[in-house]
Amino acid sequence: MIDAGTEGGAAASIPAHSKATEAAQPHVTDLRFTLLGTGTSSGIPVIACDCATCTSTDPRDRRTRVGAILEFTDPTGSPRVILIDCPPDHREHALRHRIRRVDALLFTHSHVDHVFGLDDARLYNVTMKAPINLYAERTVIDELTRIYDHIFRPHRNVNKSFVADVVTAVVEPGRAVHLFGIDATPVRLLHGALPILGWRFEAAAGTPSVVPAAGTHATLPIAYCTDVNAIPPESWSALAGLDLLVLDMLRERKHPTHFSLTEALEVAAQLSARRTVFTHMTHDVRHAELSARLPAGVELGFDGMQC
Repeated sequence: MIDAGTEGGAAASIPAHSKATEAAQPHVTDLRFTLLGTGTSSGIPVIACDCATCTSTDPRDRRTRVGAILEFTDPTGSPRVILIDCPPDHREHALRHRIRRVDALLFTHSHVDHVFGLDDARLYNVTMKAPINLYAERTVIDELTRIYDHIFRPHRNVNKSFVADVVTAVVEPGRAVHLFGIDATPVRLLHGALPILGWRFEAAAGTPSVVPAAGTHATLPIAYCTDVNAIPPESWSALAGLDLLVLDMLRERKHPTHFSLTEALEVAAQLSARRTVFTHMTHDVRHAELSARLPAGVELGFDGMQC
């Protein structure tokens, strides 16, 4: 279990979230899981494309780059926001959904469409008057440091510009991070030859109940698994017993680094979550047309979908 970070960022460590402070109100309430973006790396509409999806008037066919957010009230009564990935479209996501704070930023991997919005996180430092706690594998933190050396290496910020203030913690598959009454557990997945992370969210020990926000359907456990084409044998048990599975499904045709429709449906059937929602889709997918062909319990995600 990780309660505090030990790796460098703008500060030495992430403060522990004491379970003792959660005793007064041991419930997580107002839980809301929202898909901020559901598109592949090019987004949809695709530049210079006039296909039926890119010219569609159905708002569900407009897909920004993938990201998701878990919002809730913690056992102390404080509002909390956990952000999964920070794509180039994050500014648009934040404005659309009125995101005003990020208490924890979890990364799946370091590809451009998942990390190129990190610079915009500096505005949360202003509203929160605090650094952002960032959780990722060592390899991802190394890549972020290379891309954003002005953030992670203060001496490289030669103009003393306004940059994001982050505190990093290295995570490992299977080792849960305790976040405000919720455990976030990294799950090893494969994105072609690249090992990446999915994330499983469930009530922490000592959190007796989780209450969804009014008008939403999902409760814990939730798993978010994007950019995946294979689940290693040791990871299947970490994805069992889910209320909601958000799963990569690029298109109907096979792809070397993402699940196709047939593959994603097979995984959904094996895991048997109460609901499975597909994400990370290309412009080969028209929402209304494919939705009509999906089995019960399986849905296409769309930008802004409150699960």
